[in-house]
Formats: sequence, structure tokens, C-alpha cells
Amino acid sequence: MHAHFLVGGFTPQHSLQHALEAVLDKRTYQIYTDAEITPFLQWVQQNRHRIDCLVLEFSPELAAPLEQLKQQDILLPVLLVDLVGDEVLPSDDEGQAIACTVQVSATCQTMAVEYHEKVICVAASDLKQLDNYIQQAISEFLKLPYLHPPAEEVAPPADDSQFTLSLQQQRLAEKLRERLGYMGVFYKRDPSNFVRNLDSEQRTALFSQLRQDYRLLVLSYFKDGSTLNDQIDSLVTTAFFADISVSKIVEIHMELMETFAKQLKLEGRSEEILLDYRLTLIDVMAHLCEMYRRSIPRRTLER
Repeated sequence: MHAHFLVGGFTPQHSLQHALEAVLDKRTYQIYTDAEITPFLQWVQQNRHRIDCLVLEFSPELAAPLEQLKQQDILLPVLLVDLVGDEVLPSDDEGQAIACTVQVSATCQTMAVEYHEKVICVAASDLKQLDNYIQQAISEFLKLPYLHPPAEEVAPPADDSQFTLSLQQQRLAEKLRERLGYMGVFYKRDPSNFVRNLDSEQRTALFSQLRQDYRLLVLSYFKDGSTLNDQIDSLVTTAFFADISVSKIVEIHMELMETFAKQLKLEGRSEEILLDYRLTLIDVMAHLCEMYRRSIPRRTLER
């Protein structure tokens, strides 16, 4: 079953509540909303270890509740929605009718940073993109400092808030990985990093790195050790973010096997051992194909 993101919305005005319910897919999101700050804060405190993101209607009065959460070491991904914002009057060089636009107010941006530096502020005009902004808020939260799983043998740092943030990030990262596999915020790819959009020097460097990583993987594939899955994940993640085809991985494998075959011939040894490394290629291909499969939007798969 497809698990849900748990989103809490503080929605004094009906417009934000309506946007949350209308824009967010119920198959992906479980939504709680409240127009009163006291019961909303109580809900946050009770569900702090389950909440994936808070969507809060901005107002100056929100500063105290956010400070309260911070003092209680409740640090979460947050989206601040500025329904009023500041009007911006563009210049009228051609004497045409002037249209006012609205952007996020400076006060909203200041309040966001005071809670933590990765809070996302959006304007009312962006409510149709709530899904993208929620995932961006979660992704940015995971980039905060102290994203290091605490070792069991290491005592918590003296600053309890830093340790709490580390645990919260670890919990959220593991939760997202468990829920969505290779989908979600971990794999929102930037097309500018796709191999087809890189210049020749960047492509050469990328393929050189992949060949080196694949060679190291092959050399350690049949050795005892706990890092094999990490090596595969690292290589496959690089290929996925660069939108590299499975056939290119096969090509890299064949080039490496040809190099090894020449070396074995020079040493007077049999090449048959290289057949065993087909397992390495199959393993990597399976991981990469699964990553691409899970990156396809669910709605597309259900058609």
C-alpha cells in the first residue's frame, strides 16, 4: 500500500484549507487542518514524530508559536504561506496599464529564518504548486547541518537541540525511503545535470568517474564486507541523477572485462573467471532499472 505524507495545516482562512484539500492527492497525503493555534500546537506536539511537513498561514502572530516549537526542540519541515504579501508595482516605461504583482513579504521571510534557515516561504499565487513546495521544504530540511546518524557508542552532543535535529532528520529520511523507495524528494532530478546537457569536458569527467567506481565495485564484489550495497547505491545514484541509460552501464562493463581479459592473457591465465562478474552487471542493472521504474509517477503506472 502506498503510504501517506502526514501534513499539518494551520489554516485560519478557508482559502488555504481548500487548497490543501483540493491540490494535494489523497493517495499521497494525509492532511490535518485547524484554524485555531492552540489545538493545532497540541496536535503538533502529539504527532511530532509522525509529521512530515507543516503548512502554516503566515501572520505576525505566528512568531510566538514557532518560537514555542523551537524551544521544545520540535524542528520540522515548514512551508509558510503568505496570503497577503507585498504589492510590487512594475515600471511603466511604455505608458501601458500598470499591473500590481504580489510577492512574499520581508516579514514572512524573516520569521522563516528565525525558526530554521530551510523554511520555505510561498505566495498565495503559488498554492497550485503545493505538492512541489512541500517536497522542496522536506528536501531543504534534510540539508540542515547535523544530518549525521548518531553512532550507538557515541554520546549525544552537549547541545540537545542539535542532537534532536539529527534524530529528526534521520527519522524523516528513513521514513521517506521506506515509504517511497526511489520516488519523492530524494530523487527530484535537475535536468541540467543530465549527461545529454553537460558539455564535453563534464561528460568525460562523469564517465571517467563511473568507470572508476565500477572497476572498484567489480574488484570488491566477491569479497566479504559490508560496503558492497553502499558501493552499488552510490554508483547507481550517480547514473540515475545524470539520466544515464542502462546500455551505457553495459558498455562500461564490457570495456572493463575486455581490459581484464587482456591482462589475464598476458599473465597466461584463463578468462573464464570473468564470466562470474556477469552477476555484478546484473546486480547493478537491477538496481538502476528499479530506480527508474519507481521514478515514474504513480498515476502514470495506474493508467
